[in-house]
Amino acid sequence: MEYVYAALLLHSAGKKVTEEGITAVVKAAGLEADAVRAKALVSALEGVNIDEAISKAAFAAPTTAAPAAAAATVAPAEAEKPKKDEKAKEKAEESGMEGLGALFG
Repeated sequence: MEYVYAALLLHSAGKKVTEEGITAVVKAAGLEADAVRAKALVSALEGVNIDEAISKAAFAAPTTAAPAAAAATVAPAEAEKPKKDEKAKEKAEESGMEGLGALFG
């Protein structure tokens, strides 16, 4: 995750996202940098419009929050009864996020 943040920080500062830049930011944060991870991230970002990706992520965030807001308005009696489908969906979402986290460190 710190490598993605480093890339976003470099991009935000108007700097080119490079292996050296990512490594420098990670080291500046007091962490031990892994050159392989930095290289993999730079390779993965090749040809990606970071500004466009950020704007798409910003638009996606409110739509994912809507179901949570709707669930908060459920009557207390209904909220006490967990549904099997909801639990399965939550587990699937959690495992998907774990996989995404493993991709970026």
